[in-house]
Formats: sequence, C-alpha cells, structure tokens
Amino acid sequence: MDQEKPLGIPGAAAQKIRDAVDRQRLLDTAVALVEVPSPTRDARGVANRLAELLTEDGFDVERPVADWPEAPAVVVRLQGRSPGKVLQFDGHLDTVHLPFVPPRVEGGQLYGSGSSDMKGGIAACVEALRVIRDTECLAARGSVLLTAHDHHEAPWGDRRQVRALIADGYVGDAVMLPEYLAGYLPVAGRGMGIFEVTISREGEPVHEVLRPEKQPNVVDAGAELVVRLRQLDASLAAVKSPYAGRDSVFVGMIQAGEIYNQSPTQCTVHGTRRWVAPGGVEAARNELDQLFREVAQSSATSMAWEFEVPGDAFRLDTDDPVVAAFQWACRETTGGELPLGGKPFVDDGNVYSSLGGIPALTHGPDASGAHTLQESVPVNELVRVAKVYALTAAAYCPSGE
Repeated sequence: MDQEKPLGIPGAAAQKIRDAVDRQRLLDTAVALVEVPSPTRDARGVANRLAELLTEDGFDVERPVADWPEAPAVVVRLQGRSPGKVLQFDGHLDTVHLPFVPPRVEGGQLYGSGSSDMKGGIAACVEALRVIRDTECLAARGSVLLTAHDHHEAPWGDRRQVRALIADGYVGDAVMLPEYLAGYLPVAGRGMGIFEVTISREGEPVHEVLRPEKQPNVVDAGAELVVRLRQLDASLAAVKSPYAGRDSVFVGMIQAGEIYNQSPTQCTVHGTRRWVAPGGVEAARNELDQLFREVAQSSATSMAWEFEVPGDAFRLDTDDPVVAAFQWACRETTGGELPLGGKPFVDDGNVYSSLGGIPALTHGPDASGAHTLQESVPVNELVRVAKVYALTAAAYCPSGE
C-alpha cells in the first residue's frame, strides 16, 4: 500500500502528537486497571476504576447498562468543533477465569492478569484519548468514541454487551481494537461457532453384562458422530479464502460414562465450526443440524445441541479511509507500514463488522501470555500503540468532510 500523507497533518503536528504520549501516565493507568480482578461476568470493579480515572482526567463518562447491569459499560465521546467521521476505540475489561496475578513492572515489562489481554491495550487507548484532547488534533471536525465492556471471554461470556452497545448506537464509522496482534494488519478472519451435542438414550445406566442386546449405545453414537465430523472437515478443506484460511470442523472433547464397564445414558461431543465467508452462520448451523439428525436416526438415539456464535467471518476493505489513516500512523510511529494478514482468532471486531457494518481494525501491543498465568506486555509497546491510535484518529476524523 502506497498512501500519501493525509491532508491537514503536517509533520510538526504529527511530532506534537507523538511527543504528547506520557509513558508514566500510561503505565500508571495500565497498573490501575490490572490491579482490579475482573473475571468475565464480574468486571464491575474495573469498569468503575476506569470510569473514575476518566472522570478525574476531565472526561464526561457515560455508563450504559448494555444488557449487563452487573457491570455497566464505560463510554466517552471526544467531540471536535464540527461533525465528521467518528473513530471508535473499543476494548473488553474482563479476563479469563484463571487465578489472579497482581501487577508488577520489571525490566520494562508489565506483568499481571489482563496486562496483555487487554487492559494494557485499553490503557493505551485512554492515553491516546488524552493526547487527542490535549493536542486539539480534532479541533476542526470529527470525534473519537471510547467504549469498554464486560462479557467478552468465552465460554463465560456471550458478547452481549458489545452487541447491546451496537444496538444502542454506541458505534463509530470505524473501530480499532487493541488485541495483542501487532505484526500485521488483519484484513480477513474466520467466523466461529461452538457446538455442544448431547446424545441420549432412554432408561438408566446399566452394567455392560446386563445391557439388553439391542439397547442403543450412546458411546458408539458419539464415536460415529466424531467420524462423520472428521469427514466433513476433510470436505470443507476446499473452501478457502486469502488471508482467512479454510473452513473447518474440530472436535476437542467427548465425554461419557462413570466407569469403564457401564453403559451410560448420555454422551457429549464438543467442538468448533469455522468458516471463511461472511454471513455463513446459518449455513454452518443447518449443515451441522442435518448431520446430527442423520447420526441420531442411524444410532436410534436422540440428540440435543447448542450452537454459540462468538462472531461471524469478516473482511476488511483495504481501500477504506481508516486503513490509509492507520498505515500512515504506523509510518509516522515506526517508519513503515504493516503487511496484510489474517486474524487467527475471533474478537469483537468480528461483531462490529457483521452487526455494526463498519470496518474493524484489530491492532494492539506485541504482548504475550494471553489466557495464561504469565501475561506480560512491554511498556514500550503500550507507548507505541497509544501513538498509533492518536495519529490514526488525527488522520481519519478530519478526512470525513
């Protein structure tokens, strides 16, 4: 991508924005967020802490319930003098359900629960918001919208808050999400559904030697189902997309019985279905439903199943102005643009793309240890992200005349 410098952003203004990022203030914000435990569905404390920090900084803070009164979301709007493009910074405040690790700073690294996923990234967004205000780079037009919420991490959360925020109009013309993906700009990603199938038969558990000869065997049905899903995965390998990869089915868990020589009444199979084409949720759901019905009929069992969809597949239009603004910000910060790539996971950007209909850029610090007890992020990376976000806003919002 060969983009010229955005109009209205002279080199001196860009330098002023970069210089305004306060490393210690940013780090203090990140530590203040990490030190509040916030497992998914229990992020009230850290949401309140974030709201307090923003209020102390002089921002007007909104607290929409967003379908989760246990931990209302946090929203700040930073307005320019006249209407224009709205760039949204969005992040989740909840962490996975692992033992809490308190924050510590050592050797230029911030450690602790959520430091990489993604309280460090949210702190960088907050610092970018401060810089945008203090440098008045939105004085002419445009605005920035900051949203932070609970209910992100599966299987404990179902993304209800981000969906409610979108439904209630808390959505920009484009959104940036500071997940721990730094080396390239993801322009495509697969959608994902998590299935859980319960295979049942009538009657009670029984010793294998007392089992009636023609009694349905739920373990056999589960094994057949796994084989059929493996065959489906092989056939799906041909459905491919640049950057996103291929369609797939994966089984990660099968459970049944209480003891080795008992014929149980239930067997459960858990796995994922992923797809590369946006809008593929119902096709994937119907395909699995048909397969489950066939195996239930052939095994004389009954099957009940659930299908949770964290996010649909997405594609980013690389000609969108936010991409040009972002790549310019990267050049101004590090001297080069990011290569294009695929997003390996499903994040809230998938939801903004499918439900909000806006371009979603996932870019955050080069952090490590997400979903482990060894989360850490270089403080220099938080500073870099804050600069990139502030510069992207300065370039993107005035372009919306």
